Amino acid sequence: MGNMRAKNPQGAIQMFYKRFYCGLSERIVDVPVDARIVKTGFDPEISRFNFQLKDLVRTNQIASARKLFDEMPYKNTCSVNMMVSGYVKSRNLFHARELFDSMVSRNEVSWTTMIGGYSQNNRPKEAINLYNEMCRSGVKPDHITFATLLSGFDDTTTLKEVHQIHSHVIRFGLSSSLIVCNSLVDSYCKTCCLDTASQLFSEMPTKDSVSFNVMITGHTKYGFREEAVKLFMQMRNVDFQPSDFTFAAVLGLSVGSDDVIFGRQIHGLAIKTSYVWDVFVANALLDFYSKHDYIDFAKNLFDEMPELDGVSYNIIITGYAWNGQYEKSFNLFKRLQVTSFDRKNFPFAVMFSVAATEQNLALGRQIHAQAVVTTADSEVQVGNALVDMYAKCEKFEEANRIFANLAYRSSVPWTAIISIYVQKGFHEEALKMFKEMNRENVHGDQATFASTLKASSNLASVSLGKQLHSSVIRLGLMSSVFSGSVLVDMYAKCGSMKDAIEVFKEMPDRNIVCWNALISAYAQNGDSEATFSSFTDMIESGLYPDSVSFLSVLTACSHRGLVEKALWYFNSMTQVYNLDPRKEHYVTMIDVLCRSGRFNEAENLISEMPFEPDEIMWSSVLNSCRIHKNQDLAKKAADQLFKMDALRDAAAYVNMSNIYAEAGKWENAAKVKKSMRERGVKKATAYSWVEIDHKVHVFTANDRTHPQTEQIRRKIDSLVELMDKEGYKPDTSCTLQNVNEEMKIESLKYHSERLAIAFALINTPEGSPIIIMKNLRACVDCHAAIKVISKLVGREITVRDSSRFHHFRGGLCSCEDYW
Repeated sequence: MGNMRAKNPQGAIQMFYKRFYCGLSERIVDVPVDARIVKTGFDPEISRFNFQLKDLVRTNQIASARKLFDEMPYKNTCSVNMMVSGYVKSRNLFHARELFDSMVSRNEVSWTTMIGGYSQNNRPKEAINLYNEMCRSGVKPDHITFATLLSGFDDTTTLKEVHQIHSHVIRFGLSSSLIVCNSLVDSYCKTCCLDTASQLFSEMPTKDSVSFNVMITGHTKYGFREEAVKLFMQMRNVDFQPSDFTFAAVLGLSVGSDDVIFGRQIHGLAIKTSYVWDVFVANALLDFYSKHDYIDFAKNLFDEMPELDGVSYNIIITGYAWNGQYEKSFNLFKRLQVTSFDRKNFPFAVMFSVAATEQNLALGRQIHAQAVVTTADSEVQVGNALVDMYAKCEKFEEANRIFANLAYRSSVPWTAIISIYVQKGFHEEALKMFKEMNRENVHGDQATFASTLKASSNLASVSLGKQLHSSVIRLGLMSSVFSGSVLVDMYAKCGSMKDAIEVFKEMPDRNIVCWNALISAYAQNGDSEATFSSFTDMIESGLYPDSVSFLSVLTACSHRGLVEKALWYFNSMTQVYNLDPRKEHYVTMIDVLCRSGRFNEAENLISEMPFEPDEIMWSSVLNSCRIHKNQDLAKKAADQLFKMDALRDAAAYVNMSNIYAEAGKWENAAKVKKSMRERGVKKATAYSWVEIDHKVHVFTANDRTHPQTEQIRRKIDSLVELMDKEGYKPDTSCTLQNVNEEMKIESLKYHSERLAIAFALINTPEGSPIIIMKNLRACVDCHAAIKVISKLVGREITVRDSSRFHHFRGGLCSCEDYW
């Protein structure tokens, strides 16, 4: 019957009708009935049109198919289903849905086809909504419906939604369907619910190689390598022959580990079973070798493959990109462009990643133009990579515009936008984006949490940091040394060294990044002894310090004025560890020397270093000159700063003005301020903030905007009375204004950090610690005042300013007044 239909469909129709009209009661056993005739209600004209429509759809001639469809005098459900299918196949979901909505009668094929359109185009929410509408309409879903719906589930799908579909599978009596069970197992794996997936897998009445492939892939994705290997061995033991998908899944398992030998064994098995030259398996091998840094081996395999496809090119291009060989990656991309492979599937996302890494905006825009021409920019991964590329090339508006227009947003574009907010200092906006991402049920990855934790640490929001810590644990990311290191850094920057140390101790593995996080944490918090001790412990563990390690120990030396120790560490970089000091090491070393008053040595080091001194370096010199009253060098440093075209802030002008003011040279101070105004440089407003009950309260000097202003000022006045009895005397040299002494004393009382401390004292339990953050360096008088306050109130007060942490306890500060 099939051959007759293929060769002469009209003959089949005519034979059927000749016998049909001879007598319906006669039992027909030898009539080759065409199935489509039955579907069309035995109407030969509709059947003929449907045959033509099917051929046009099959050959992707959608415009011609629609023309024929519109000209058909009569249509039935099958006709419309075929036209909807054509639109779905060409990814024209707008017209597919428009035609679907116009249908008078829909069967399970109609609904399943439209659901499949959404599933295939990464729109699972719409697929679920349409499925629910199908159930309400009274059409019963079949096994194909469920398999189609579940195939579109991804990381935005909630476990609740999978449970709902699973319950419907049971209700409609399809829980023994192999294709449905395989799809359900896959969906549970995608929603990170491996326990339920494993239970369902064990209860399946029948299994095939797909069942095992899904389980192996699921366990591989979440790093459960041992369980995945057991599944593969179990599959072999029950005599399931590995398929091309099996090899791909198992090689994916090898990609996720450092076990190259296991991957080579799978390669040997592929050769033995003759699958090695199957392009699908060969591509999996390419992926395995390229991701294990055997890129040359992968390229040899690529050159030997008898059949190449677009995926082969994508893998080798990606492999070179991951190995940092961007030129070879781009050359292969150009070679791919002259092939006949579908241009829409070119590795645009990888090339955007290359442009982002190299910060090559010109290349990124060139690739973007090609992606637009091929409509590949509408693909999820490409759109995500576009946002990331423009974000990393610091084109914030373009990144935001593309992000806003994405039809589907995975964790990648969310992370890119959150990261750029953090880079630009918009920490509250970054946290708002993270919350919005959670509301859309998008799960963050390590990079997402790294950026969000950085935002919370910059805001000193330890409560939010702890919430994020819980999320990291819940998502199983704590085993990563990267996550652990970021958490150590977050707790340290929030002034909670106890939590930072605890996270470090709980880390199962520690590499140089972990140790650097701990060493830096101690250095930031002014604990030089613990910094040096951790540095030694790291070396004794078998790790060699890198440039980051040395920067932390030099910072610790700077915070305590340990000049000789700093010189020893600085010299050991080249003499012992063969490391070339970077600009930041010279900056810190010059700061150490200048703060100790050793200006001649600092000037010699500046003249000897292989870099031109920059703004940060001269600003450090200028600040030390103010401390040591070195007006001559201060003027030299200030002149160098004032010559810079892109002077970033007003600190240099303010410092020089203050140096003149302290010396009583008000005329010179006024000239500096005038020059500052003429260049349009504005002094940054000093502000401090404190987090109480998960809310951040911000204060500026002499602030009267807070709802509790009156209580805060009364608290400060009562503290001043007690401080006077303790012998505290305001240091009015910190108020460098040409006003009387009384006005100077009054202005010091209401500096931003004191307002924040007073507010915290009013709104927190007695004896509880207080953590205050300030965007600029605290003045000498506030430092002295907070020491006295800590003694009077019997509390530990931590202040993090732009320079370092100050831990005040019982009238003393951790910095020992060296800062």
